[in-house]
Amino acid sequence: MHSVERIGRYRPERRLGTGAFGTVWLAHDDELDALVAVKVLADNWAHRLDVRERFLSEARMLRRAGSDRVVQVYDIGELPDGRPYFVMEYADGGTLADLLTEGPLPVPEALRLTASAARGAAALHQAGIVHRDIKPSNVLLRTSPGGAARVLLADLGLAKSLAEASGLTLAAGSAGYRPPEQAGPGAGIDERADVYSLGAVGYHLVTGAVPGEPGHVVPPGRLRPGLDPGVQRALLRALEPDRGRRWPTAQAFAEEIERLASRAPRPRRPRRALALTASALLLLTAVGVTLALVTRESPAPGIRVEDSSGRVTAEVPGAWGRQVRDSGWDPASIGLRPGREPGFTVADDLAKWQDLTSDVNGVFVGLSEHGDVTGQVNALTHAGCHYDGGRSYTGERWHGRVRTWTDCPGGGSITEAGLTPAGGDARPQVYVQIRQNGDPSQSERILDSVGAKG
Repeated sequence: MHSVERIGRYRPERRLGTGAFGTVWLAHDDELDALVAVKVLADNWAHRLDVRERFLSEARMLRRAGSDRVVQVYDIGELPDGRPYFVMEYADGGTLADLLTEGPLPVPEALRLTASAARGAAALHQAGIVHRDIKPSNVLLRTSPGGAARVLLADLGLAKSLAEASGLTLAAGSAGYRPPEQAGPGAGIDERADVYSLGAVGYHLVTGAVPGEPGHVVPPGRLRPGLDPGVQRALLRALEPDRGRRWPTAQAFAEEIERLASRAPRPRRPRRALALTASALLLLTAVGVTLALVTRESPAPGIRVEDSSGRVTAEVPGAWGRQVRDSGWDPASIGLRPGREPGFTVADDLAKWQDLTSDVNGVFVGLSEHGDVTGQVNALTHAGCHYDGGRSYTGERWHGRVRTWTDCPGGGSITEAGLTPAGGDARPQVYVQIRQNGDPSQSERILDSVGAKG
């Protein structure tokens, strides 16, 4: 499905994703003046009655769940060519997979998100449904009026009723998140299959790595030194190959993870500023101390920050430099070719970075050797923010395109730029996102300071 002008009363704005059986569009409901997500059956499957029924079954199960922890279905219909579609709530905060592009999360946040996903699974189980494909890309985030992100389970394309699942004979699920009973034919499954997947999601959020094959999972404490032993035990119990040894229900797993999250230490904000000079930051990198998350304060008017490879740098206001995640990025997060490239995020509170309703100040800078960064920046949107327009940027080091949004839900602004070398070279390209609690007054100085080595 390459283009479409109308889907019933809904006006498509852009494609959100394409799967094996359908395409999901971000669309506008002109009658209710609201954004929605619309899933349309792919035209190459339109003639298959079994696939069509499976597609409609997903909508029915989402509706049957009837939970605010599962994506809601609002409407269903057919295109003029007979292909069915269904309309869902739009999750404007992205997915857990998006959060993971910058590495592991702070442990309290990882536990909170895992517990919320587990409660979503518990709601499905209560409705008699087993998901069978819980993974970070199927766990969505939607900002709520109060500012917090609401966690939603989505994509029930592989889901079955628990009654049917007890006799399943076909393999299903995604590698790394799939329990052994789903990996091959012959075994029935129950809600404990989803418990395994939830454990894998929690493991990934805490460590930044997908767990190994069932029975060969590296203890998460080895990948996240200092991890609470209780967190390790809870995750490994969920990942037991023998389902009889797992948490008996998603609800029980959620309750334990919530208990552990309540006692997990929060990133500390020192009362007195501790000066960290550029030379000190470079020294840490030089001696090989590379941390996924470094917390610090600086009263200096500006500090120079770089990623762990030393190839990407920028100067930010001292008060912004409290926390750095310097382990790189995946350009696929803005639509470029997947991979791992140098990059960093620096902010006064990284736990708030993914939430557009938060009052965070910070900068993300990522290098890309492939694709068209400027073209992708021109296609980005931020729901709930006022688009102020774009402009050309010309500096001593870079030329490019800058776009700005203000009056975001938390009162802040977003500035994004796609930059190429001022000397006319096509590489390296740089993507920059600047978040400010207020007007974008610091953007020009930060863009002027960006440096990158090809």
